[in-house]
Amino acid sequence: MPIVEVSPGVSIAYETFGDPSDPAVLLVMGFSAQMIAWHEDFCRALAERGRYVIRYDNRDCGLSTKFDDHPVDMGLFTDTVSSGDVASALAMVPYTLTDMADDGLNLLTVLGIERAHVVGSSMGGMLAQTMAIGQPMRVLTLTSMMSSTGESDYGRPSAEAQAVLLRPKPSDREGYIAAAERDLVWASKRYGDAALLRELAAESYDRAYHPAGAGRQLGAMILSGSRADALRGLRVPTLVIHGLDDILTDPSGGKRTADLVPGAKLLLFPDMGHDRPRELWREIIDALDAHTR
Repeated sequence: MPIVEVSPGVSIAYETFGDPSDPAVLLVMGFSAQMIAWHEDFCRALAERGRYVIRYDNRDCGLSTKFDDHPVDMGLFTDTVSSGDVASALAMVPYTLTDMADDGLNLLTVLGIERAHVVGSSMGGMLAQTMAIGQPMRVLTLTSMMSSTGESDYGRPSAEAQAVLLRPKPSDREGYIAAAERDLVWASKRYGDAALLRELAAESYDRAYHPAGAGRQLGAMILSGSRADALRGLRVPTLVIHGLDDILTDPSGGKRTADLVPGAKLLLFPDMGHDRPRELWREIIDALDAHTR
């Protein structure tokens, strides 16, 4: 698994699929999830459409650089944000979503890729949006999947989903794997599969168990603010994908994103939650294939 330094003190683990001479597609994963959440079979299927597919671990996740010298007390952080003391909250978090977005673009630079199609899922969608906003000349197309705009009125999780998201998982391997079934709450009602969730949890635990990074990523996400004005001015061809079963990021987040970005296309899947069921891969890949031509 290659690991490269993309900026001083930050190294990113990545993997590629396909022919480097084909158009590059950068897959950006979401909150606390390792790049293996972009399933290898999904990556290979997309590469078979004539794309050079790159998946990578965000900072503080997987095999990429950890920021453990900056611990975040999430209770204190949440209280500080709630009190409106944004300056103090910002001082607690060692990086921003912009820093995380720059990691992806800097990885492309290291790989000698000037421009790429960028596909982001959940928090990865926020990162992909941030890449397109900050450096539009490097983003051939943007695909924002099961994500939102940073506005508090859109894409809100249900109370049940939020409780599961913020509930700490057991630290032992067996307990961690069993707890993965909680994620069924926001999975596709039709295709949600507990066995697959446990399989990914086992692989993730064995590869790089690092719960401390989640708090820092969450802090960066909470403090990112609204991208609404910037999205209104975005001129990057944009596809928005969202599942109507999604209760972790309400479909209003995807709809709002598509409403804001000029000319954006909106693709809604009735049988998709906050996941990418294998049963829908063909349709998702067909959409990505058409959008990235």
